[in-house]
Amino acid sequence: MDKFYVLGGNRLEGEVRINGSKNGTLAIMAGALLAKGTTILENVPRIGDVDTMVEMLQQLGVRARYTDEHTVEIEATDIETNEAPYDLVKKMRASFCVTGPLVARRGYAKVPMPGGCDIGARPVDFHVKGLQMLGAKVIMEHGYVEAEADHLKGAVVYLDLPSAGATQHIMTAACLAIGITHIENGALEPEVVELAEFLVAMGAKIRGAGTSTIEIEGVKELRGTTYRMIPDRMEAGTFAIAAAITGGDVTIRDAIPEHCSAVFQKLLDAGVKVDAGPNWARIRAQDRPGATDIKTMPHPGFPTDMQQPFASLLAVANGTSVITENIYERRFKYVSELLRMGADVIQEGRTAIIKGVPKLTGAEVNATDLRAGAALVIAGLAAEGRTEISGVDHIDRGYENMADKLASLGGAVVRSSVAPEAAVKLA
Repeated sequence: MDKFYVLGGNRLEGEVRINGSKNGTLAIMAGALLAKGTTILENVPRIGDVDTMVEMLQQLGVRARYTDEHTVEIEATDIETNEAPYDLVKKMRASFCVTGPLVARRGYAKVPMPGGCDIGARPVDFHVKGLQMLGAKVIMEHGYVEAEADHLKGAVVYLDLPSAGATQHIMTAACLAIGITHIENGALEPEVVELAEFLVAMGAKIRGAGTSTIEIEGVKELRGTTYRMIPDRMEAGTFAIAAAITGGDVTIRDAIPEHCSAVFQKLLDAGVKVDAGPNWARIRAQDRPGATDIKTMPHPGFPTDMQQPFASLLAVANGTSVITENIYERRFKYVSELLRMGADVIQEGRTAIIKGVPKLTGAEVNATDLRAGAALVIAGLAAEGRTEISGVDHIDRGYENMADKLASLGGAVVRSSVAPEAAVKLA
């Protein structure tokens, strides 16, 4: 089993390029089920979750394959089965979003309840409510969701919370519904806008994406298209925080700074220099970062996915910071691992009080989920001595070649199934 071995103390310098958006790609791959013909997706990240979604589409009888390292071709004219396999859906929550397209195209779907990172309750209630409002009969029992409708029909769907996943799911299902659908209190995430642009390129009629009210006018059919993924704002934020914690000077290429504005603003609040252009950002840090408070919120607020990596920076900040997690109640599972590295964190409920310490120390730690893994790698970059991180499969779900990218910036990071003493010397 591979692990990450990180020797702290190296300043990150240079340039790093960001891959395509994980969350955007997964939603678009599910949306590709709506179209007859061939869809080509470019700038796709080669990560575990995308591999899982490719396999998911193949299990549904769709022709899906990589044509090169970052291009996926999907031919969904024929879909052979309406039932998604349990072993794949349990790996990744986003795979549940094939439900709406299957009902829209074939009138029926049977999909297991989703899995993914254990970061808190993420019920599919909003997804189910949306499908029901569109006229689907939904039964939830024995760990499966079964949805059926001869024809979905346009409706007004109000979301109690602006869930990005539910907004994307309902939007895809509504594209082939009869009549007009209005999603009220919809999510504002860039990935929602990206999905809408993709669906419009396939022939959908969508207005208002990027606002809280989205209008979808149903059409009879969609056609395949070619579409390029936007950069992954979470990967960009991760490398920005990694640069900051090492006192580094890193230029992030192929990024959209506007999508990272909440993270960049908090870096500025912590005394980190951030310069940005249309598709790049330069992160420079020299002094110990300052303390700052964070409250996670739906976009354009501070993203919950960046809460854990930013906590590692605050663990060595000068002063006391408070993190309030408003999205997922179990997103503090990583705190016990930071404590093993010498962090001073008091966590209760949805709040963590972090008193910055002068230094962290390397330790054996475990990544409990995707962003927790990123947080531990970042902490290891600044720690004294070696950090050994297990649970690398979580990191693989969302980051392509993370160890190699950090090493290219001067970080002492090795991925190996054998401890460095026997395999490679960290320098």
